[in-house]
Amino acid sequence: MDHSQFPFSRKNYRLMLIGIGIIVLGFVIMGLDSEPHGFGFLGLTLGPIVTLGGFLFQFYAIFAHSEKK
Repeated sequence: MDHSQFPFSRKNYRLMLIGIGIIVLGFVIMGLDSEPHGFGFLGLTLGPIVTLGGFLFQFYAIFAHSEKK
């Protein structure tokens, strides 16, 4: 299959996988909070910040300049 048929380059897909990993890490951090209902530091602060960072990284991955051959 020709690479020109894909909407993104290999670099974009790698960055998107990294972004998905960061988002999953954020949710795992929120789940590790030992406070009831996740109302501790991990559930209310660190986890959401990491998850938001993952979503912002996804925007970067989508709009990153693709190298054209």
